[in-house]
Amino acid sequence: MKTRRDFLQHGLQASLLLGMAPYAHSAEPRMRRTALVGCGWWGMNILKEAMASGRCKVVGLCDVYERPLQASLDEVEQQTGERPGIYRDYQDMLESEKPEIVIVATPDHWHALPSIAAMKMGAHVFVEKPTSHTIGESQAMLKVAQETGRTVQVGLHRRIGPHHVSGMDFLKSGRVGRIGMVRMFVNSSGSGPEEPSAHSQVPRGMDWDRWCGPAPLRPFCRKLTPGGWRHFLDYANGTLGDWGVHWIDQMLWWSEEPYPKTIFSTGGRPITGSPVFDPKNGSTTDAPDTQTVTFSFESFTAIWEHRKYAGSPQENHRIGAYFYGSEGVFHMGWRDGWTFYPRQSSQSPFHQEPSFDHEQDGHNLTLLWRDFMDAIDHGKQPVAGIESSHRSSVLPMLGMISYRLGRSLQWNGSRETILGDPEALSLMKRSYRKPWAYPSGA
Repeated sequence: MKTRRDFLQHGLQASLLLGMAPYAHSAEPRMRRTALVGCGWWGMNILKEAMASGRCKVVGLCDVYERPLQASLDEVEQQTGERPGIYRDYQDMLESEKPEIVIVATPDHWHALPSIAAMKMGAHVFVEKPTSHTIGESQAMLKVAQETGRTVQVGLHRRIGPHHVSGMDFLKSGRVGRIGMVRMFVNSSGSGPEEPSAHSQVPRGMDWDRWCGPAPLRPFCRKLTPGGWRHFLDYANGTLGDWGVHWIDQMLWWSEEPYPKTIFSTGGRPITGSPVFDPKNGSTTDAPDTQTVTFSFESFTAIWEHRKYAGSPQENHRIGAYFYGSEGVFHMGWRDGWTFYPRQSSQSPFHQEPSFDHEQDGHNLTLLWRDFMDAIDHGKQPVAGIESSHRSSVLPMLGMISYRLGRSLQWNGSRETILGDPEALSLMKRSYRKPWAYPSGA
């Protein structure tokens, strides 16, 4: 009989082997021409993994802001002794450098166009999560990936983290019993009402028109950069699109149902206050500080919730997903591993600590990049491939459509369309600002 220790050790060993397997398969690795679109902090984290793999030759760096572009150039030169080409326009970079791998680490509204262009020119793509800003963009990305046969890895790194893999093995073993509800959440302490930030001059060396790109052009505000754009709905989908996609992806990884039947969201800004956009007084963010989304599946209900205030150290877990089953409650966490709380009070909880042998921050980028390279080498699907990541990315977008309209959506997942609601259906896409054109094929 296997003990709890046997089970956990087996799961962890399997997880680590999964992460190390790609290198074991590479008999004659060759250098692949690699380019980066979006040279900020996170883009460089991904590019560092590419360089550390010993499999990638950095040939191009692209950013609309000179400061991170030059900093990235200096870092690449320091690590490799070579100076890649630098570009403001990703199309120029693709045409000049002919990369085999393109990393896209831009704000969400810029994910689709460079990813699609790279695939059409023959490159494999590592794109940050979520896949895109609107459903139609993600559909187009999926279609082009299928047509071109290019490998696409999405930055849903919890798909490969050792404790996530062993925790998913535990969930699927049946030890939690029949699961009727999944609750996914993130809560933070916040800072109370939000004051507008004044509009100001665009920083020297930044092409603000190109930064806004196909999205609406608005005055520059320091709340937008470097990472505040996540909470401006012209460019992203708030906490639901940023954090929610990770935990929704975990839920779909477990579920045998690929999509829900209905989606309903409610929420607002009761603490931060009404959004402000005033040419004289500046801007606040406009994403909700409080939001719940209910996804109704055939056999269970999934709920997302976040609040950007009242996070408390007294809470057992402030991030993650609870799976409520007939035999107990399972919590999948981030830096706190996973825990199973049995229904029987006579039984002690099971806990698996996280393993950060490969990274100290729990983002699992090393493992995810290795898996990406292995998928390219052997023509297989990566762990966070475009098909599963597309489904996970679409659900937060549906949640935001419901939030905007204040009503429930009926979702036909096999056809990927909203039923009986023309206004909601129209929000699956949006108009692009000229000269950019919305990607075709969706």
